[in-house]
Amino acid sequence: MGLFSRHKKETPPLYPPEQWEPVLRCSICTGEQVACMLERESGKLREIMLIRDERDLAAFRKTYGVTGEMRRVY
Repeated sequence: MGLFSRHKKETPPLYPPEQWEPVLRCSICTGEQVACMLERESGKLREIMLIRDERDLAAFRKTYGVTGEMRRVY
């Protein structure tokens, strides 16, 4: 255990597609976008990451294997 030990890279939690749907939560006032997972059964949102530009959105899609259009929630 060193003073400057390397941190293990964390893997993102798995969200089964039959239970969770990837959505973008968008603010009407500020235009802020947050990538979220929406639980289909209860409608509960779990925020994953802030989307500032297309690179952030592409990173989210690659990390969670999202293809196609994502629904926007206001």
